[in-house]
Amino acid sequence: MKKYIAEFIGTMTLVVLGCGTAMLVGSSAEQGTGYLLTALAFGLTIVGMAYAVGNISGCHINPAVSLGVLMTGGMTASDFVGYVVAQCLGAFAGSGLLAAIFGLGGVTDKTGGFGSNGLAGVNGSALAGLLVEIVLTFIFVMVILGVTSKKANHGSFGGLIIGWTLVVVHILGIGLTGTSVNPARSIGPAIVAAVSGNTTPITCVWVFIIGPLVGAALAALVYRYLESEDNNTK
Repeated sequence: MKKYIAEFIGTMTLVVLGCGTAMLVGSSAEQGTGYLLTALAFGLTIVGMAYAVGNISGCHINPAVSLGVLMTGGMTASDFVGYVVAQCLGAFAGSGLLAAIFGLGGVTDKTGGFGSNGLAGVNGSALAGLLVEIVLTFIFVMVILGVTSKKANHGSFGGLIIGWTLVVVHILGIGLTGTSVNPARSIGPAIVAAVSGNTTPITCVWVFIIGPLVGAALAALVYRYLESEDNNTK
């Protein structure tokens, strides 16, 4: 149970700090400062959470990451289900906290949807959005699998490598889809936005569920193949 609580807290924190920053400063490509601040908020939150709860749950805080770990033999199916439930609940709780903070404080949400993802940057193309999310998640999960491999020798720098990779992923992806690479991070804000009257994010949230999961699955398959080839050559 403790690892599920850790995943809940980690995902909630990611949404509060990442989506909250986007809501506060904006995240359009034309607003360079807000764009970079949002990317840094997501990445640096991962760094912090990696050292805060990584020793408890592995700090997946992302169903796509958990899928990659599952497919490479790093967790059981029952744990995978527990992680995903905890992550989605954490994202929903984080979005609820943002709704309360911004609502009570009368602060304008510059994203218009609690930092939810969308397809405006790809002119409404679901296919383009899927491709973006598949590619970005593939890269992100490949890095995570490599860094957390038993063969890796990164010492205490693993969290930094993963966090900064997420920053780079966001730098490219924010202007296209808002960057999900994390179904829970997309589901929470989309639901809260819909409850608040903005149903646009929920209509395309499936892109940000399927895309990251496909990208993670591909990363797991490729990583397993590469690692097995390495073993065979030795």
